[in-house]
Amino acid sequence: MVSEPIISFRDAAKVFPGGRRRPEVRAVDGVTLDIAAGEIFGVIGYSGAGKSTLVRLINALERTTSGAVVVGGTDLTGLGEARLREVRAGIGMIFQQFNLLASRTVAGNVAYPLEVARWPRGEREARVRELLDFVGIADKADTYPAQLSGGQKQRVGIARALATNPRILLADEATSALDPETTREVLRLLQRVNRELGITVVIITHEMDVVRYCCDRVAVMEHGKVVETGAAYEIFSRPQAAVTRRFVATSLRDRPSDETLARLRERHPGRLVVVGIDEVTGSTRAITQVLRDRGVEPAVVYGGITEVANKPYGSLTFELAGSDDAVAAAVAHLRAVTDVDDLGTARAPRTVPSLAAGRAEATPGRDAREVPGTSGERRPGGGPTGGPTGLVEGND
Repeated sequence: MVSEPIISFRDAAKVFPGGRRRPEVRAVDGVTLDIAAGEIFGVIGYSGAGKSTLVRLINALERTTSGAVVVGGTDLTGLGEARLREVRAGIGMIFQQFNLLASRTVAGNVAYPLEVARWPRGEREARVRELLDFVGIADKADTYPAQLSGGQKQRVGIARALATNPRILLADEATSALDPETTREVLRLLQRVNRELGITVVIITHEMDVVRYCCDRVAVMEHGKVVETGAAYEIFSRPQAAVTRRFVATSLRDRPSDETLARLRERHPGRLVVVGIDEVTGSTRAITQVLRDRGVEPAVVYGGITEVANKPYGSLTFELAGSDDAVAAAVAHLRAVTDVDDLGTARAPRTVPSLAAGRAEATPGRDAREVPGTSGERRPGGGPTGGPTGLVEGND
């Protein structure tokens, strides 16, 4: 991966002026951000965060009110339309609602940007065949969009976006209209575009699972500002902003809610502890060693492990059985290798602020400052409460 940024925002802002009955809107507010050539970069935020406006600044479908956007070394500020068309030729874009031409076949849709670019007919036809084969729908060349599934339509959209050999591919909520399995297929195709063609992919989404599945790095937006950036694994394992913790909570779903915890205590009288699983710190092997050496009997009663940036991450809730001293020693040693929330026993339960905090943060609109006992910090392996479902117990 090349370190030189292919896209740079420098204190970029986009303000939509108000009117008699509507206030001014600062859709993008002072964003400074670099996107490296060759990476898959995610921009995530709730509705109204400014993420779609941000991506439209990249191809100058929206112009900055102030600041600068530099793409491939060219500052877009003040460029005329003729020069902008040259820059846009190197940027492909795919959309949530596909934006296909209903009157054209699949091949005709993919050929359209080549016609606009005045490619010779023979070269157009060869390029269309090549692209339809690449995205896996060569047999649909003469089919019309109305006859396609959502996933097939998005494959056409990707082929069309790749037609003119762009260096950058922008995907604006490209999987939001698709079911989970089709979403995975489209994301795998975008990974292939990135890996085999060397194209920088920028994904705009409100779904943390999209970021978890395929992004190298991510920026989190709220109220037009980028509030947090980092590697995808770091964002999941150490979220700093309240809005990021809410997103992580909705995706991981690895810790028991209060209701689930009450049911667990009815069935499991021993000491319950939530233990973070984090490959970066090597906690998985260390946890196994600690429990084996301390003379306690561990039983997994709840949890969830998922992959983030191709590395496992999540948490497990154990019931630890044994003498009080042995269990206390095991918990103390676990704390030395990973994040641990000690929930106590059914007879002597303990309240853990991070559990209540995580659940509150999973609801958009709540701020961590409203929840007593939260600091907004998280050690490796310590995920916030994700909801009622888990690998072992749950399904509220």
